[in-house]
Amino acid sequence: MLYPSSTPIEQLQAITAYLKSNNNYSKRSVQDIRAAALESSRQLPLLEGVNVEPVEAETFSGEWVRADGESLQCTGHPQPADNKVILYFHGGGFVSDSSEIYRDLAARLSEAAGGITVLTVEYRLAPEFCYPAANEDCLAAYHWLLERGVHAGNIILCGDSIGATLALMTLITLREQGDRLPAAACLLSPHADLVHLDGESYDSCAGTDPTGSREANQKIILEYMGDFGGAWPAILSPLRMDLRGLPPLLIQAGNHEVLLSDAERLAEQGRAAGITVELQVWENMWCAFQLMAAMLPEAQQAIGNIGSFIKRIAYQSTESEQQTQ
Repeated sequence: MLYPSSTPIEQLQAITAYLKSNNNYSKRSVQDIRAAALESSRQLPLLEGVNVEPVEAETFSGEWVRADGESLQCTGHPQPADNKVILYFHGGGFVSDSSEIYRDLAARLSEAAGGITVLTVEYRLAPEFCYPAANEDCLAAYHWLLERGVHAGNIILCGDSIGATLALMTLITLREQGDRLPAAACLLSPHADLVHLDGESYDSCAGTDPTGSREANQKIILEYMGDFGGAWPAILSPLRMDLRGLPPLLIQAGNHEVLLSDAERLAEQGRAAGITVELQVWENMWCAFQLMAAMLPEAQQAIGNIGSFIKRIAYQSTESEQQTQ
């Protein structure tokens, strides 16, 4: 489904010009990328009434975030609405970003989903920590929730860009290991194939995407793989893997981003594998535009749609649990 843009074109042009100047991964050092991302996030207004609690687990760190203004009291055990959790993996091309940068988006997701607590994961970043560090940390965070009594059916995986890819890779790994799967996943601008980078939109959207390019994505995967020898693991190309048995997916993208084809092909592949997939595309938007919800009505609508999807899934999960009791 294509959602029309409502932001004035002059404002969109100003935003895209700023993003182009601030997101040139292919020509900037990792340190510059991290500093610029943090500074940019601090320029946006934050949602009020948000509670945050740091998480320092043995296998990962992160934050609990909830937007209902009440005390979290999450130490050791989460206390979200109906004991449900949104497990969020941030973007940043494997090399950048943090829970702080995603705190506002996490809060807005919590609000849109009816007060469900969000756990953002601070997975290890490349090039200091290469493959499979980020994959391992995301998987560890999921198991950490299970160990603390959160039922798999009460967990929704979410992520944007590389974070969406990590969510998808986590789902596939859990399925292959025979582990319990979460209730659903929300994938915002996923990299569905990090190896081939052959989506048509890498070329057709090269001039409209202010945040990504084939060259930049080649750089980030090389940073993550480091000196990995031999053939790269199949998990880096979820689009070319068997998707059967995965839970329902909500995929969002912008029609100006180079990852549009990845989102479209992933949706098609998922449906062919028999899983429930909803694809939503926004006009004139780019990768992870949801981060700019403070100023973009399109982002606010997208987050609202995520909240509606999560509440629907959460209701179905609760109803299923009641029937089995």
